[in-house]
Amino acid sequence: MTGEITFGPAPRLQALPYRSWVEVSRPQIAANFDAIRNVVGPDVEIMPVVKADAYRHGAVEVSRTLEERGARWLAVSNAEEGIALRDAGIRARIVVMADFLPFTREAMLSYNLTPVLHSLEDIPELDRLACVRERKVPFHLKIDSGMGRLGVRNQVAAIASTVLAGRYVELEGLMTHFASAANYQNKQTEEQTAVFNNVAAALNAAGVYPRLLHLSSTIPIAYGRRQAWRGMVRPGHAIYGYVSPARGHAPQRILEVKPALSWRATVLSVKDLPAGASVGYGAIFRATEPMRVAVLAAGYADGIPHRLSNRGSVIVNGKFAPILGAVSMDLTSIDVTRSPEVNVGDTVTLLGSEGALSIDAQEIAKLAGTISYSVLCGIHARVKRIYI
Repeated sequence: MTGEITFGPAPRLQALPYRSWVEVSRPQIAANFDAIRNVVGPDVEIMPVVKADAYRHGAVEVSRTLEERGARWLAVSNAEEGIALRDAGIRARIVVMADFLPFTREAMLSYNLTPVLHSLEDIPELDRLACVRERKVPFHLKIDSGMGRLGVRNQVAAIASTVLAGRYVELEGLMTHFASAANYQNKQTEEQTAVFNNVAAALNAAGVYPRLLHLSSTIPIAYGRRQAWRGMVRPGHAIYGYVSPARGHAPQRILEVKPALSWRATVLSVKDLPAGASVGYGAIFRATEPMRVAVLAAGYADGIPHRLSNRGSVIVNGKFAPILGAVSMDLTSIDVTRSPEVNVGDTVTLLGSEGALSIDAQEIAKLAGTISYSVLCGIHARVKRIYI
């Protein structure tokens, strides 16, 4: 969290009729997309990743914003996510990155979703389904270049013969996924890039020419690994305003983005406690002096990490207020001794900016011993989304 510097009283946030809510800035989502476009240039396609409900920012609204801004491609994890976007009227190409299960294939084709295939056995099955529909179906093929997770590891000859045998399918894209893109202390990313490039070149030599090659998510974009951009990039974290810090001797970061989401909660109760009083489950906090305590209408069921118990802070009227005791399922207690003007119904900032102070997902993650992706994706669906 930033150092506590205040410049007079901060304006009170507008209270909304919700226990807890997030505010998502459409203009900031658009600005982050523009920043990525400015970095990679007009010749590189951008496929924003909107899986996991757009990292809990709301996939439909985020996708609409991106589509309006010129995004022609979107990436989701599974068929259900893609179908939800189609039902909401999203017309961009939608690539399904981690789903070709037998019970999703028919729906995927019916909704014009583009599958990423991870095994050679899937190619003839997709060809069979496309034949029934009597139309050419594009797909992307994932190469396991060293992640050891999804992707084919077959010899190039086997890959080429299987692709060329398909009559109703078209290998539109060839892709891989980096395991350690932020780690400049080892050479894994360079090694994976080399493996991928060798496969792509060998496929070309065998007569297979995928139109799009894509390897890079946010980190290779942000730190300028241009050799890994190829024809398309897949930013996820950066769309929402985050770039994870690099390890080792990384080059200068060339992408600047800002968080698009703020998270607020309502004060449910305010009371004065005497010295010696305990707070919350397990009495893991005990007051050493008289203090004023507020209870927030949000807890770990809403997404506040339980590991922020006695460790985290929120922002109240432009001042940091420490979390007291254990974070409960639906409630969190905070110290407002320095903000005695706090009343029931007031708004508190859990994530975002207020006055001169801010808390972002990376700072919360560091305190909670997790990653910023988990903090954002952990904000529960019961937390109301507001778009501004």
